[in-house]
Amino acid sequence: MSEINYIDVFFSVQAFQEEELRGKSAVIIDVLRASSSITTAISNGAKKVIPVADMSDAMKIATTMDQKDYLLCGEKNGTKIEGYHLGNSPAEYKPEVVEGKTLIFNTTNGTKAIKKASLANEVYVGSFLNQQAILNVLQEHDDEIVLICSGWQGRLAIEDTLFAGSLLYAVSGGKLPDNAKDGAKVAFGLFEKYGDDLAGAISKSDHAKRLAELVPNSDIEFCCKVNEFDVLPGMRDGILTNLNG
Repeated sequence: MSEINYIDVFFSVQAFQEEELRGKSAVIIDVLRASSSITTAISNGAKKVIPVADMSDAMKIATTMDQKDYLLCGEKNGTKIEGYHLGNSPAEYKPEVVEGKTLIFNTTNGTKAIKKASLANEVYVGSFLNQQAILNVLQEHDDEIVLICSGWQGRLAIEDTLFAGSLLYAVSGGKLPDNAKDGAKVAFGLFEKYGDDLAGAISKSDHAKRLAELVPNSDIEFCCKVNEFDVLPGMRDGILTNLNG
């Protein structure tokens, strides 16, 4: 795969311009909770996920589809959007709910990052839940990789940075070379410090504290599980499907 010095990390949606991804491949990370919900949904049989930037785009796509074929999914500022079928909790994406469905997905940070990465060679969605699937596909790449942490409203989110760090730690065998990029050094260092207790570190994060008022505690715990699913959500013509399928 790409040498570790060809892996960069951006810490929020606002930290990069679309053009910066041309000729590179991207892993979109939104641990709490878009990446985790998309990964869970696809593992539980969702046919495809269409990420959108906002509610108006979601409604435009919905009007072109048969009502029985799609579910409107997502959140705004942590809470389910009024009138949507599902919010952004992985627990909602059960097989009996999502199997065979197209999910039109709209979230505050994660889907905006996915849309903004459209010029990349490849776009994958990564979370702790499908960490090994992401590591496996990165082994096949010889282009530059960018790990895009969705963050929260332009700010760094520790849970996304920890996941980026976990990938770098695994790829480098726990030894980051001196010529690694600054972003990679920050993510790697954070994982080195907190990686032994992911759930503990993430539960104390700013975003987890914000979500604690809005979502079940089990969401945070679930999103910290490593390698629950062997799926690789990847983008093809604006649609996420399981590239491992």
